[in-house]
Amino acid sequence: MDNANAIDWRARFLASGEDADLPIVDAHQHYFDIEQHYYPWLNDRPLRPFRYGDYSSICRNFLPHDYRRLTGSHRIVQTVVIEGEWDPATPADEVDFVETLAQHEPTLAAMVAQAWLDRDDASILLQQYATHPLVRGVRHKPVVTTRKAWQEDFSAPGSMRDPRWREGYAQLAENGLHFELQAPWWHLSEAAELARDFPDVLLVVNHTGLPADRSEDGLAGWRERLALLAREPNVALKISGICIPGQAWPVEANRRVVNDAISIFEASRCMFASNYPVDGVVNSLSEVFDGFKTIVRDRSRADRLALFHDNARRIYRLT
Repeated sequence: MDNANAIDWRARFLASGEDADLPIVDAHQHYFDIEQHYYPWLNDRPLRPFRYGDYSSICRNFLPHDYRRLTGSHRIVQTVVIEGEWDPATPADEVDFVETLAQHEPTLAAMVAQAWLDRDDASILLQQYATHPLVRGVRHKPVVTTRKAWQEDFSAPGSMRDPRWREGYAQLAENGLHFELQAPWWHLSEAAELARDFPDVLLVVNHTGLPADRSEDGLAGWRERLALLAREPNVALKISGICIPGQAWPVEANRRVVNDAISIFEASRCMFASNYPVDGVVNSLSEVFDGFKTIVRDRSRADRLALFHDNARRIYRLT
């Protein structure tokens, strides 16, 4: 983890092309203090079902010094903290918590806050976030369903087609905020409608659209919906959260997903991220970034810099 000027490392990498010089903006990570604050999914028992299986190993504090000791040889110059499913009764308090951390951690450059867009307090909360210098956007996981139960006209309360939810979404642009979407890939057609209907709001897809089903049918469906969404110019993609339970970060299994995602969205609209400590359920932080570097090693220096650094700096308006 390197607090040196990111622009210096950018120039150094363009000159050398060496992975050791590649500056990284980790576009998606979390900080937790479960001893002082309440995170229902981390504090409550029994634990919830999760795509990586048993996540009891991360039900602990994870703070900047914990992140720093895991980065290994990777040159992390800045990070973006994403809301960590803090107590939904007090979402603004998480912003205060992260801002306190940022006072002592110079690499903590921005955050995405929690907002429930269909709640009565959505308007006030978004206006409040607009006054915080660290906050760039909000995340609210809309209501979704299983692939088997999903139908083309899906429009449950709290979903991306819910009029009340969309009323909250419509207020993002006026508050200078973008939206971070975490939803299974079969809901990306709804996301495409959202992007078209609100062209002034940047929509950032989390965790590669969740291609957890690695069967040929599953990957074909994921690619189709991702391509549909990529037609909208106000959408960006975070390539993260693609660990496979029970396997060390599998380069060959993930190579296809990473390359397909970049092919569909192009290198100019993709970012790599660790999703740490959540992906620590399966893999180390170094393994995640080692895997990304291995997969894109043959790409141009400009593309590699865009994927690891430049796009995140642009999208999150980092200084």
